[in-house]
Amino acid sequence: MSYLLSPSSLNLYLECPRCFWFYVKKKISRPETIASTLPRGMDGLIKRHFDKYRKIGKLPPELEGKVKAKPLSQSILNKWRNWRTGLRYEEGDICLSGALDECFIEDEIYIPVDYKTRGYELKDNTVRYYQNQLNIYSFLLKSNGFNSGTFAYLVFYVLESLSDDGMVKFNIQLLKVDTDGEEAYRIFKEAIRLLRYDYPPERNQGCSFCNWVINNNLYLNK
Repeated sequence: MSYLLSPSSLNLYLECPRCFWFYVKKKISRPETIASTLPRGMDGLIKRHFDKYRKIGKLPPELEGKVKAKPLSQSILNKWRNWRTGLRYEEGDICLSGALDECFIEDEIYIPVDYKTRGYELKDNTVRYYQNQLNIYSFLLKSNGFNSGTFAYLVFYVLESLSDDGMVKFNIQLLKVDTDGEEAYRIFKEAIRLLRYDYPPERNQGCSFCNWVINNNLYLNK
């Protein structure tokens, strides 16, 4: 059996190997919760915003003076934004695929870029939630023959104020994040080894979902 992994599924592996095993191997997902569609809508707006300036070979004005880079061509980025046609790495019957929001080119280095919307100011540990994702993007770029360097950019659009006429203002913050493609590959290999087992790992005592299953007597091949 072949498996398709992604940054989000490997994040799940880091959070709870047991939930990851059931999700990938048995197609059993965690219970879904009601989620706001606003972040997804904002993601589309920001993509179109970047694409508008890409047509004239520039970055959006909020990044002027902050980044000495040029945007990737639209034709290539359209492929990379789609997980079906995006960057891939295959090892045996396991495939790792990632869909980039954006990519800059600086001194012939391909720099993965991800943008996020937030309702509150950044915290000291905010970046760590996205570290594995950015590591994977750097790894995928390098494994596909691109010079990915050792860093990525996170662009945060942080809610700042709402005017009387309903116009929302964002505070844009750009962070340069060191990346480690080798660390991404190490996690990928660990996940592969786990998928080779016929039975899931022991319950993760710190996982609320695993505890929910046990507490409700829903024994998924315990």
